[in-house]
Amino acid sequence: MGSNILITGAAGYIGGSLVADFLAGNSPLIKKDQIHAVVRSDEQAQALSKLGVHVLQLDLTDEDAVVESLLRHNISIVVHTASSLDVSLALPLVAALGRQREVSGEDTYFIHTSGLSAFYERTGWPSGPMKDSGPVFKTERQFTDSYPLRKTDVTVIEHAKDRGVTSFIVVPSTVYGKGSGAWNQLSVILPIYIKGCISNKSVHKFPENAKVSGVHVSDLTALYTKIIEKVLQKETLPSGTEGYYFALAHDILWWDILDPLAEALHARGLVTESKAQIWPNVETAAESLGIPVPYVQILWNSEANLVTENTYKLGWKPQWNTERFLQHLDDEIEAVQELGTAKSSLVASLSQST
Repeated sequence: MGSNILITGAAGYIGGSLVADFLAGNSPLIKKDQIHAVVRSDEQAQALSKLGVHVLQLDLTDEDAVVESLLRHNISIVVHTASSLDVSLALPLVAALGRQREVSGEDTYFIHTSGLSAFYERTGWPSGPMKDSGPVFKTERQFTDSYPLRKTDVTVIEHAKDRGVTSFIVVPSTVYGKGSGAWNQLSVILPIYIKGCISNKSVHKFPENAKVSGVHVSDLTALYTKIIEKVLQKETLPSGTEGYYFALAHDILWWDILDPLAEALHARGLVTESKAQIWPNVETAAESLGIPVPYVQILWNSEANLVTENTYKLGWKPQWNTERFLQHLDDEIEAVQELGTAKSSLVASLSQST
């Protein structure tokens, strides 16, 4: 396949790290000249252009412009990391890939990035274990109206099917680690919490010790790479309604993170107490973290009962586990102090959805 790969959100944490991986030649099947990156601003474009990548400045909601650009640059694979919530950014890309398929006669592929919160009981997901090889789409469709992330997943899959585009849904868990992109190298979930702790001079936790799944950003980008490599090799993969890939590398208990985090922040003189306190209420947590109230417990006090099968069948082998993550927890503090606030649209997206 001589066609090209487009990465949206290339100035973001995940998309930027993925671009960096490809440019570093980490995959023998993916060539630097194949990579095209979508950004929004002139400043972002300049930052990525210095790396030698093909940079496109596109309004992803403008379907005519997106179709014209994908055809002109012979794009047949899109990795969409720009937004998991805003379906208006995804559908023009799917339409453009459908048009590319008509023109070239070659298969086209859309890899959409979702979010773990779509599968929390707090957001209306049914209880009980769910495999990524199981009836995920059927269940998302059944509960699509109860949470916007599920609605986006379902709409993307159905739109791709209508346009003859092969789709995959990648579901990252709690992503951590310093990114390698040219613009934003800071993750979202842990840095927001750490910034809130530093601002309030204390670490707080919820009374319930919820279990979360984690994945280092380098392991996550390796998963996207595995999918693309299989596509380039023309291997048949679960796709469409069966094409979910849970990026669950290991489990962590929130208290196992926040108690040592309090000690580490206290040792640096950033908080007044070396032990994590209990949040008095959700409203206080929301104010401290700068997150809308409905999303605070979803993002920091929920757990998903998910099982990965499709992902590991690809040959994905995460290099980070719970022990390694906890050993490097101080790195998360250093990243926040070095980089400040994540250049992420997540908070704005959550505010718009409430």
